[in-house]
Amino acid sequence: MENNICKEKMRLVEKLGVHLENREQLAPVAARIMAYVILTGKNGTTFEELVTVLCASKSTISTHINHLQGLNKLEYFTKTGDRKKYFVINKDSVIHHIDNLINEWQEVRELHLEIKAYKNNINEEKIKKKEEKFDLNFHNDYLKFIDEASASIKELRTKLTDKSFDI
Repeated sequence: MENNICKEKMRLVEKLGVHLENREQLAPVAARIMAYVILTGKNGTTFEELVTVLCASKSTISTHINHLQGLNKLEYFTKTGDRKKYFVINKDSVIHHIDNLINEWQEVRELHLEIKAYKNNINEEKIKKKEEKFDLNFHNDYLKFIDEASASIKELRTKLTDKSFDI
């Protein structure tokens, strides 16, 4: 059973790592570190564990951990009587990512409102035949989607900042 869980975790580390490489523009090892830390959770993971499970040199892991800490993506804690650092995801980086999404969606929303207004204006002033008029249903539905998605992610952000749950 334990072996199956380890295999599944490493499969997900690779899959999430590839995703993070692309989305966060991270080096492959840095992305795998992030993925492993995410899948390890609030217990954290040690430097030594990362060296072992990712089959990378100490200097490579050290370089990427330092880089991820510099980007505020990782933080660490220590345990009384234990000299090791336990790395976890920096919750502030997740909140920052959410804020970026909200801002991006707001920009897209404003753009769609302008496009919709332009098309509506053209429909009223220039186009006489009904079959040639712009269909504004797409914009209406897309605006509804953005509003609902924004509300949902704002709720998630509130829970993170209110410490309603851990990452």
